[in-house]
Amino acid sequence: MGTPRGPWRWAGQYARRWKKTASPLPVSSNAGSPVQAAGPGAAAAPRPGEPARVRPPHIRQAGSRALLIETTGTAAASSLHAQLLAAPLPGQVEVVPAARTVLLRLATPAYARQAAELLAALDPVVPAAVRSASSAAPLVELDTVYDGEDLAEVARLTGLGTSDAVAAAHSGTEWTAAFCGFVPGFAYLTGGDPRLAVPRRDVPRTRVPAGAVALAGQYSAAYPGPSPGGWQLIGRTAAPLWDLDREAPALIVPGARVRFRPVRERFELQPEAGRGFPASTDTHAANGSSGPAAPELPATPRTQAAPAAVVLHPGPQTTVQDRGRAGYSSIGVGTSGAADRAALARANRLVGSRPDAAALEVLFGGLALRAERDLVLAVTGAACPLSVLAAGGTERPVLPDAPFLLRTGEVLSLRMPPAGLRSYVAFRGGLDLPLVLGSRATDTLAKLGPDPLTAGTRLCVGPDPGTAVGLCEVPPPLPGADAELRYLPGPRQDWFSAAGMDAFADQGWTVGNDSNRVGIRFTGEPLPGRRAGELESEAVLPGSIQVPASGLPILFLADAPVTGGYPVIGVVVETDLDLAAQLRPGTTVRFIPVPPLSVPGPVPGPGLVPGAD
Repeated sequence: MGTPRGPWRWAGQYARRWKKTASPLPVSSNAGSPVQAAGPGAAAAPRPGEPARVRPPHIRQAGSRALLIETTGTAAASSLHAQLLAAPLPGQVEVVPAARTVLLRLATPAYARQAAELLAALDPVVPAAVRSASSAAPLVELDTVYDGEDLAEVARLTGLGTSDAVAAAHSGTEWTAAFCGFVPGFAYLTGGDPRLAVPRRDVPRTRVPAGAVALAGQYSAAYPGPSPGGWQLIGRTAAPLWDLDREAPALIVPGARVRFRPVRERFELQPEAGRGFPASTDTHAANGSSGPAAPELPATPRTQAAPAAVVLHPGPQTTVQDRGRAGYSSIGVGTSGAADRAALARANRLVGSRPDAAALEVLFGGLALRAERDLVLAVTGAACPLSVLAAGGTERPVLPDAPFLLRTGEVLSLRMPPAGLRSYVAFRGGLDLPLVLGSRATDTLAKLGPDPLTAGTRLCVGPDPGTAVGLCEVPPPLPGADAELRYLPGPRQDWFSAAGMDAFADQGWTVGNDSNRVGIRFTGEPLPGRRAGELESEAVLPGSIQVPASGLPILFLADAPVTGGYPVIGVVVETDLDLAAQLRPGTTVRFIPVPPLSVPGPVPGPGLVPGAD
């Protein structure tokens, strides 16, 4: 990594942005333990003409390669988000802002440790370049008809008295997009008239129409598509807030400035607010818990191709998966991709395809497909018995974890597995489907990518890669009736008493029947000693173990939401997530706490000599 420019400067082994009045911070050696940066000038209000100051953050470990940085509020989190985008730290992969926190994902545990050191030495002065960039952020103007169903109630709650007064207050202030969550493209807007702070509805609506303009707490938002919602509706806009046909699908991204422009004429919204918008099932966000443009991608050229295979029976659920779509969390889109990534990589390796080639993820067997031309396939993951039925009626078994030929007209069947849950069927050349935000993966929560397969689905395959097929491989053992998952405590273990933390690790938790690609819901004795209430929205990762008020943990998997409002007691070690993807309902799971990973010291940049000053 190169030497950072802008706010981060190198001094010895570390980049320290320090004034002489600031004192360095210790970095927590305990996973998830907060460390507050305390500098003499941190709490002082700036004099006229002085640079703006923010209180240095708490730094919490969130797994081995991520840090949850806790600030004093939404404005401070937005400022830190802009600062990290303006001058990325070494190894920085993604920065996800939320209500009071910023999640920083790093490439390796070593980079995570280095980032913690750099952030601990963060000068509480907001750089002028960052402030200038914030004031120059794109302005989005939304023509808005103020005729919402809750407009009169908002007028009463705020004491403004009339609908016109509410409209004037809402449109009279420029708002700023602090973060996105809930569903793709749903931006939480801050900075409006403080008189407009209103509670959520007592009874959420089951469906809020696309384009609805709403208020909840300190936030305003415009719904990019139809979804459940508990916010107070005050108007509507016809602006295309989310559209996959655009290179940058989200109209409003974190850091953008937003102004609502009142219009009197009535207009009709299109039936869909942009191609590909999902119908959300995130009831927590629907109840209203509380920059730079999104990455642009070139349009993917498409050519008509004859199908290579046809699905006869999809089984309980079969989806297309690859490595997922990284880098879009800031606009509300999670990574998704294969739940058992090692099994997907192994299947692609066996057929000679690229590691990121798209394949089929099959839940609990039941898939049957017919080859329309000769194909080289491999099946990995759950221990499904495999058979091939020839056109003449003869049947032969095939081995898993080895490449095999499926001739034209033959039918491959995956039966119910005696062990494991998810199987992966790789095709030499990879499945050829349109890219959605750089991936062919089906995200079942965000409703992105191809729909789950149905009988009659026609599958196209890419060109032969021209590489050799792999040799038969020995797969890792699949979980049985009992399994163990290692986890790093935190970042919110301080929400639990010592007894609660002990009970979490001591108890055997049972995988519930309502688990899916979003997460595993566990049953058991509810955890004692959980603090009452909910967090403001903050970013979560696959592997995060969230504990809602019920005291029953939820382990997020590949289709995890971008943000959540419940404390995360720990994050499962990444290498154990593949095992978690194979856990069947009824399996007993014990969570094994592990200490923070021992990683080498900070990675020196060019021209830096370890130990030199």
